[in-house]
Amino acid sequence: ELGTPLATIHIAAKELGLSVKPGHPSREDVELIIEQSERCRMILKQISQRRHMTDAAMARATLPGLIEEAVEPHQGSGIHVQCSCSPLQGGSETVEKAPDVIRKPEIIHALGAFVENAVSFAAKEVSVNARWSDEDVRIYITDDGPGFAPSVLAKLGEPYFSERRLEQRGGGMGLGFFIACTLLERTGARVTPYNRQLPARGAVVRIVWPRAAIEAPAGWVEG
Repeated sequence: ELGTPLATIHIAAKELGLSVKPGHPSREDVELIIEQSERCRMILKQISQRRHMTDAAMARATLPGLIEEAVEPHQGSGIHVQCSCSPLQGGSETVEKAPDVIRKPEIIHALGAFVENAVSFAAKEVSVNARWSDEDVRIYITDDGPGFAPSVLAKLGEPYFSERRLEQRGGGMGLGFFIACTLLERTGARVTPYNRQLPARGAVVRIVWPRAAIEAPAGWVEG
């Protein structure tokens, strides 16, 4: 059902591209529509190929496993993506082991979108760090790039904000950032973007869930 209108958008955008010559003010927008509609087609193809992932056996995952699944498509990009998982300081003995979490596709997609953006702007490295306590589960996605420009940081999360033409980061993450935030917020998360404290450089996206919102109870399978 999504494939038919998406194919129409893709074809119409390509036809429009034939009449909008290079250098025209709208050329960049037309190319963006073509690129993103093609990306949507690939996502639909992947969803179709992974229908078996909805099996009850895949309804839960370890927290490290969930992160690895979100990060895996972005390995081998030339940027080192480092993952780590550890309990927060001061937790009880019951939190030493990483929790099993509910494996929701929207969480994997949103985490992947943030990692993709971090990889795009990183100089050498991106880190994805998971922390947990009795009360919450946190994921920090950090890069060593230029960081968020102040004008970008003030507007991140607005649905139609785009800063593709700025030299500093923000390109392509207007609507994408809004969608990723919305998906995570619907799972109970709070998403906070900010810059690292000087002299360190780079951007950080912090995601925090109440532990009860994401943890898979013992014996739980998706109904």
